[in-house]
Amino acid sequence: MKLTAAIGLAAALAGAALTFAAPARADEFSAAQKQELGAFIHDYLVKNPEVLKEAIEALDKHDKATAEAERQKIVMSQAGPLFSSKYQATIGNPNASATLVEFFDYNCHYCKGALPDIAKLVKDDPNLKVVLKDFPVLGPGSIEAAKVASAARNQLPGDKFWAFHAKLLASHGPVGKAEAMAVAKDLGLDMDKLTKDMDGADVKAGLDETMQLADALQINGTPTFVLGQDLVVGAVGYGELKSKIDSVHKCGRVSCT
Repeated sequence: MKLTAAIGLAAALAGAALTFAAPARADEFSAAQKQELGAFIHDYLVKNPEVLKEAIEALDKHDKATAEAERQKIVMSQAGPLFSSKYQATIGNPNASATLVEFFDYNCHYCKGALPDIAKLVKDDPNLKVVLKDFPVLGPGSIEAAKVASAARNQLPGDKFWAFHAKLLASHGPVGKAEAMAVAKDLGLDMDKLTKDMDGADVKAGLDETMQLADALQINGTPTFVLGQDLVVGAVGYGELKSKIDSVHKCGRVSCT
């Protein structure tokens, strides 16, 4: 609230309380006192509606700050599975001073739009690690594509996986098992092994782990990035991501101010 509005409301309520001889507890007000006090507050707020607007804005700001603080605690407590899980695909410098985690879906239009930005960031910054988290939330096709991609990592470790990921994510139209298998075949993968691995326990464990992380961090859309201890929601563009990454290199946070 603005100071003047807060003071005005406090003074008004204080005056009302004095009028009613302010009982020790709220439940000690008489019915008549409660009615009169309610009418007084109603009239004050009707005459000063900006107070309600300011209170709602302050509450919203408080709620967002609380949620962000809770997410940062979760990022710290889940650092192992979030940044260095054995199930994830890692691109770039494995010993980088900044790590960008992307929760994505192969059928996400905005993820496709962000693909050139991620590629440029990895190319331009030799001190960056990118972690790719399959977060298939856009239907059965996305789940099947994620299973194929997870299995493909067994044959395409490290940066070699990028060729598969980029080609599948850049494809036009709906993506499912058939499209993912076609990309794998084009890249010369062992298709028998791929078919066996995609139904294995490790693939399920990896996708389950990502879902649990997303749930804990309250991620409900793609792309969503984790950078430092912060969440960056949406395809915000190369410039904004680079600025935040530069800050992480400098101070460990997306903003050093």
